Amino acid sequence: MVRQAAGQIANATVRNMGTLGGSISFADPGLDYPPAIVAAGAEVELAGPERRRTVTARDFFVDWYTTALEPGEIVTAVLLPKPAAGGAAYVKHARVSGDYATAAAAVCLEASGAVRAAIGACGPTPLRDDEADALLSRDRSDAAVARAGARLEARADPLDDVRGTAEYRRLLIPRLLLRAVRHAEAGSVR
Repeated sequence: MVRQAAGQIANATVRNMGTLGGSISFADPGLDYPPAIVAAGAEVELAGPERRRTVTARDFFVDWYTTALEPGEIVTAVLLPKPAAGGAAYVKHARVSGDYATAAAAVCLEASGAVRAAIGACGPTPLRDDEADALLSRDRSDAAVARAGARLEARADPLDDVRGTAEYRRLLIPRLLLRAVRHAEAGSVR
């Protein structure tokens, strides 16, 4: 899923010049990596002059363009768990290929049946909801995915910008979540 998210970033020149650590350190909500690494259950390793520490990707993103990095620290690694045995998918809606996301959804389906979903570009940090994950872990029917999408939509805090209005972004959340769940179930990563 993270690899596929990376493939949707800008163009080959940008992808070859940038780094995963630099991208997530910028913490732009419209970037592709944040929801993908949060849904994957990744950890971010940070190092400073005095110590090394690890934080979950979910806790790494704090607010608009703000991370858990302290002064003098850098990202030294993003630790990804083994790929989800049940499937994973990253889908985004953008004005044109390679553009920042208008909205995005990342979903990991574990072999145990547990589900982690994260929504990107619809608030200051990747949007997660434990109750939506629990609902999807019990039932992934269209109706259940719609209820989980409605929970995520209600928690969203998107902005209006050239990529779309806040209202439009909210409307995309349940639709992208359904696409991501179905792609993950099919074993495809988009």
